[in-house]
Amino acid sequence: MTLPQRLIELLCGTEPKLRRMLQYWAATCLLYVVCIGLMLVQVDQGMTDPVTATRLIAFGSCGVCAFYVLIRASGRLKVAPDQLAVSQAMFSLICGMGAYAISGPLRAAMLSMTVVVIVFCMFASKPRQTLLLTVAALVGMGATMYWMQLRDPARYPPVTEAITFGYLAGALLSTAVLSGEMSKLRSRLKRQRRELSDALDTIRVLATVDELTSLVNRRRMNELLEAEERRQPGGREDRTLSCIALLDIDFFKQVNDQNGHAVGDAVLRSFSSTARACLRANDVLARWGGEEFLLLLPDAAPEDARLVLERMAEHVRDMPVPGLQGRRISFSAGLATRRAGEPFADAIHRADKALYQAKAAGRDRIVLA
Repeated sequence: MTLPQRLIELLCGTEPKLRRMLQYWAATCLLYVVCIGLMLVQVDQGMTDPVTATRLIAFGSCGVCAFYVLIRASGRLKVAPDQLAVSQAMFSLICGMGAYAISGPLRAAMLSMTVVVIVFCMFASKPRQTLLLTVAALVGMGATMYWMQLRDPARYPPVTEAITFGYLAGALLSTAVLSGEMSKLRSRLKRQRRELSDALDTIRVLATVDELTSLVNRRRMNELLEAEERRQPGGREDRTLSCIALLDIDFFKQVNDQNGHAVGDAVLRSFSSTARACLRANDVLARWGGEEFLLLLPDAAPEDARLVLERMAEHVRDMPVPGLQGRRISFSAGLATRRAGEPFADAIHRADKALYQAKAAGRDRIVLA
């Protein structure tokens, strides 16, 4: 990690949520910098008293730094993002009131900053919080205007202040209404995004998992076999072995004919859960079609793969099946070891031939290709 990356991580953390909050803070900080620059121009032009301007600039700068610390430590302090947003907005409104009081002929420009503060806040706060901020802004700015026209009616004429307050009230109330509508839109978009995500998850499951047995389906198994071929090219220097086995439930058609398809489905479900419980950590069992299953045993010698199948056969013979009377379930299997450089399709073909040999030899047995 480079020094700039370490510095960014130190200042902004690693959590996406925290970084997003600090991005909002940085935007607010930039706005403060612009306002401070303009305030210094006002002082230079003799429009604003330098002492009061310096105090206001110091107050705003300290506040910005304090909110950075609060945001950076919000996880430890258990402070919610909307609470931080409202607190920053209240602080900005107070700064705006102070700027209005000392800006003289340019004071009307400060009202636009009040609207900007409310707009900034409505993206991170709840509609009720935005409404309360709007009320607080109107009360605070109205009190400031009232105080200034009492204190200095020559520079702050009462009629002018009243009309200005009317414009401000209209703008802020309109912003509050817009905030409510945007909040509804945001909630609707979040709900739609959540529904879309759930639908995509469902589609992903349907595309990769067999609905009846909850095993991976043939399409997903082919993807896993391709990934295994890329992981183990199977060259001469590669001594790692992988095995493939084709399994077929014995006399499954008789089960369906004598007991019905509902019992046949129960057999498939019971077989799948029982067989899967016998696998190693990296083994994958897939429903290949009908009552036929494909088992991938990566990094397994033929002896190890055969032990897995024998353990599986023992548990399948003893498994209970709801609705099945007077019959024991078994399976036949053809087992093949993938040769050096051999595609899995060829290994599956050899396992299929071994499976037919197992059936021809009387079923309920494992034949190695």
